Amino acid sequence: MSEKPVRLGRADFRLFRTIPTRWADNDVFGHVNNVIYYNWFDTVVNAWLIEQGFLDVKESRIVGLVVGTRCDYFESVAFPEIVEGALAVEKLGRSSVTYRIGIFRQGGALTAAQGLFTHVYVERGPQTPVPIPAKLRAAMAEIGVG
Repeated sequence: MSEKPVRLGRADFRLFRTIPTRWADNDVFGHVNNVIYYNWFDTVVNAWLIEQGFLDVKESRIVGLVVGTRCDYFESVAFPEIVEGALAVEKLGRSSVTYRIGIFRQGGALTAAQGLFTHVYVERGPQTPVPIPAKLRAAMAEIGVG
């Protein structure tokens, strides 16, 4: 088994988004269930893409498909907390991007959880890999840390 990664702080990310927890997010152990963190990862990445005009969920001809994810947990979060989802680009390839994502307790200095989320860009119909469009690549580079 590999060693747990170094816990990251706010300076390791470029963008932040407030996310309220919901009653249904808690599991029987009284904390947010692990699957919810992956929902937050999806929300942080796709909200940024939509807000920047790079993703129209119904019309975009080129889309990013998730090909890999990872999440490491450092401390529990529970409803009714507010969390902050943090985003940066860890690695930018020809047709793929790996995002670094952190989940912070509101105002927290270190991640409660952090992970990686990789998209491969494809043509929507045939789902064949394509280069990341130039404008999107430039925006990704702006939030890069690698």
